[in-house]
Amino acid sequence: MTSSVPKLFSGFAVEKPEKWQEPKLVQYEPRELWPTDITIKVKACGVCGSDCHQVSGNWGPFNRENLIVGHEIVGEVVEVGSEVTKHKLGDIVAIGAQSDSCGECTRCKSNNEQYCKHGIVGTYNSIHPKANGYVTQGGYASHFRVNAHFAASVPKNLDIHSAAPLLCGGLTVYSPIVRHAGHDLTGKTIGIVGIGGLGAMALQISKALGAKDVYAFSRSSAKKEDALKLGANHFIATGEDKEWTKSHEDSFDLILYCANSGKGADFNPYLDVLKLTGSFVTVSAPPIGELVSFQPFSLLSNGANVAGSGIGSMKEADELLKLYADKGLNVWIEKVPISEEGVKEVLTRGSKSDVRYRFVLTDFDKAFKAN
Repeated sequence: MTSSVPKLFSGFAVEKPEKWQEPKLVQYEPRELWPTDITIKVKACGVCGSDCHQVSGNWGPFNRENLIVGHEIVGEVVEVGSEVTKHKLGDIVAIGAQSDSCGECTRCKSNNEQYCKHGIVGTYNSIHPKANGYVTQGGYASHFRVNAHFAASVPKNLDIHSAAPLLCGGLTVYSPIVRHAGHDLTGKTIGIVGIGGLGAMALQISKALGAKDVYAFSRSSAKKEDALKLGANHFIATGEDKEWTKSHEDSFDLILYCANSGKGADFNPYLDVLKLTGSFVTVSAPPIGELVSFQPFSLLSNGANVAGSGIGSMKEADELLKLYADKGLNVWIEKVPISEEGVKEVLTRGSKSDVRYRFVLTDFDKAFKAN
C-alpha cells in the first residue's frame, strides 16, 4: 500500500568531514522497499550529539559522500510493505538510532535487538548487509525507509516535536534506568551526572517512574534551576562542593553518567557513594580512543556494578513514548526550521552543547515542497 512516494528522496547532507559546517540540499536514491518495510514522510527530526560527532569525523570516516545524519525521526507512514501489520498508512511513527537487525539471534528475539551481533544497521552511515552495500541515510530528509519493527507508534496526545528526541536521547537513558533500577523507582535514589540533552530527559524519566530522590550532578551551579524544574529534588555541584562524597556515602541505588567524558574522566567519586551492590552506568559516547579511569578498590568496597548501555529496545521505545504521553511530559526543545542554514546552525551549536536541551528540526513540508 502506498500514497505518493518519490523515486528520489531529498535531504541536507555533509559532503565530507572537512566540510561538516557546509550542509547542502541533495537528492539520493533510497534502497528498495522490502515486504517488512514502511516509508515515512518526515515531519520532525531531533538533533543528537552523535550527529555532530559523525559529521565532524570524531566517530570515524564517512561510508558515503553526501552523508545525511539524523536519528530522532518522526513522520507519517506513506508506504507499507506487504507483510507489515504493525503500522498502516497515516500512522505517526518514530525511528531512533537503529533501523534493522538480523531478527533471528537470541538477542533480537529477547527484546535486545540493539545488541544484535549479526546484522545491526544504524540509521545513517551504516552499510546494510542485506542491501548490496547500500549506506543508510538519516532523517534530515524528506522521507525515510525502515524495517517496520524499528518504528515506534507515537501516541496521539504526544507532541511530535517532543517525541523525536525520545527515540535516541530519551531511549538511551530510559533503558539503563529500567534495566538497572526497575520500572517502579519508589523508595530509590537515582543520580544523573551531566545535565545536557541526555541528562535532562533522565531527570524527567526518573521522577516520572517515582524515584524517592533524584539528584542532578553538574560541575557548577549554572544549571541548578533547570535541573530542579526537570525533576531533580537535589543538586550537587561537584566542582564547588569538594566534600560531597563524604556527605553522600552509601546513598545511591543507581548513578547514570550522561556527561561527555572528556579525557581521563574519573569515575571513582561516583562509585564511592553507591549503596551496597549499587550500579554505575555510563551512556557517554566520547570520541573514539578517549579513556576513563576508576580504581578496582572503588568496586570492591561497595560490591558495585559498573556497566554501559547502548540505546534501547523497541519494546522500551514504546514504553517511553507512552510514559511521556500518560504523564503529560514534554522534552525541553529548541525548534529550528530545516534548511541549509538551519542544519548548519544546529550542528555548529550542538557541537558546543549550546542548547537547552535538544534541537528539533521542523517545517519539513516547506523545505521539501517538491516531495
